[in-house]
This record gives sequence, structure tokens and C-alpha cells, in this order.
Amino acid sequence: MGSESEQGRKANEEEEDIVCLDESFFINDDYQLTTFTFGSNVIELYCLQSASTDFDLTGQLVWPGAMLMNGYLSENAEILQGCSVLELGSGVGITGVLCSKFCRKVILTDHNDEVLKILNKNIDLYEHSSGPNPSAELEAAKLEWGNSDHLGEILKKHKDGFDLILGADICFQQSSVPLLFDSAEQLLRIREPGNCKFILAYVSRAKQMDSAILREGAQHGMLMNEVPGTRCTVGNLEGVIFEIALK
Repeated sequence: MGSESEQGRKANEEEEDIVCLDESFFINDDYQLTTFTFGSNVIELYCLQSASTDFDLTGQLVWPGAMLMNGYLSENAEILQGCSVLELGSGVGITGVLCSKFCRKVILTDHNDEVLKILNKNIDLYEHSSGPNPSAELEAAKLEWGNSDHLGEILKKHKDGFDLILGADICFQQSSVPLLFDSAEQLLRIREPGNCKFILAYVSRAKQMDSAILREGAQHGMLMNEVPGTRCTVGNLEGVIFEIALK
């Protein structure tokens, strides 16, 4: 058995061998300016080309459901004309930026501070470009689903609510689905029934999730209608557009 001093020295050496990593070690901010085309609409924004993080930074990528949503919106741009829109889980903002070409107001939301940085950068990029609708109000806001304080701050500025709530590929954690539908319901209830709808671009990755979103919709008093002709393959997965409204 070694002396107490020897044991203390070994303990100190072991402590020195432990490397403490903070969140910044995992963050990949090697964003690249990338061009996307949806019909006649061309969008340039910064995003990651692949994920390399253990933290909740999935919003740094453009996900298949966003491509599905943007394809649908570009083909049906009349539903956006002159509207006010709030997007849930905006990520890098590809859907919100497309909407701003047609809408009068677009609020892009995300819960992650690192993702909000790149979201704001892409908003700045768009606002300094020669877009077809430079008068559109476009802003980012923090919104963690189920957080009444975050939602309250948004609604202080936008008391009349929104014409459309959008969500693209935002259902991939079953634990977050009830909170997502809680927030969506609160936003829908600001307007009279029929005056606001929730458009969800859903990508199926698990049968449990397929059931969960239908169950949550029913429990929150919502009608979930599959938009005819939108079921298709996106990124080797099945995707579909839902139009959701309160009963």
C-alpha cells in the first residue's frame, strides 16, 4: 500500500487525464452557401452539408421534409399571398425564406440558440438580396414548444395571430410531439375556427411516430387532412403534407 502522498499524487494525475469538453467542441459551424431551386424560386442560404454533432443542432441541416414543404408551397403559392406565417422549428430558414417571397409577414422560430444564429444570418442574407418582396416582415424568434413564456413574447408583438402555422420535418422525437401539438393548438386558437391552419410536412421514420401525430392531433381537437397527391418519396422515406385545423 502506498503512502497518502503517493495516493494523492496518483489521484491528481488521474484528474489531469480527464478532458472536460463543453458544447463548443461538438458544434460544427462550417456553413456553406448553398443554392436551392423550387419551381421558379431560387434560394441561397447557409447550411451544413452533413451533421457532426452530439448536441441538439439538427436545425443546421436542410431536412427532406423541408424540400417536400417547399416543393408543395412553390406549386401552390396562392395560399401564401399576403399571409402572415409562423414557422415552427425553422432550422436554417429555408421554408420561411421561400414564404417571405409571397407573404407580408413571416416569423421563423427555433428553440436552439446556435441554430438561431445561422437563422438570423440567413435572414440578413435574404434581406440584403434583391428579393421579389423586399417589404415582407421577416424575423427570427426563440420558441421552445410548450414554453408559454416564449410563446407569450411572440404574441405580444403579433396579437392578431397568424394565417398559417408551418412545420417541415419537425416530428422525429416522440417525446416532443405532445409539446409541439400544445403550441400548435395555442396558435390556432388565437383566430376563429377556419381562420388559421397548420400545414405539416411529415416524413415517416417510425410507425410509432405515425400513430403518435394522429393521436396527438385528435387529443388536441384537430382535424388532420392529408392533402391529396402529396404523398411521395423524399430522401428514401415516405413523406406527406397534412392540412390541420381545429374542429
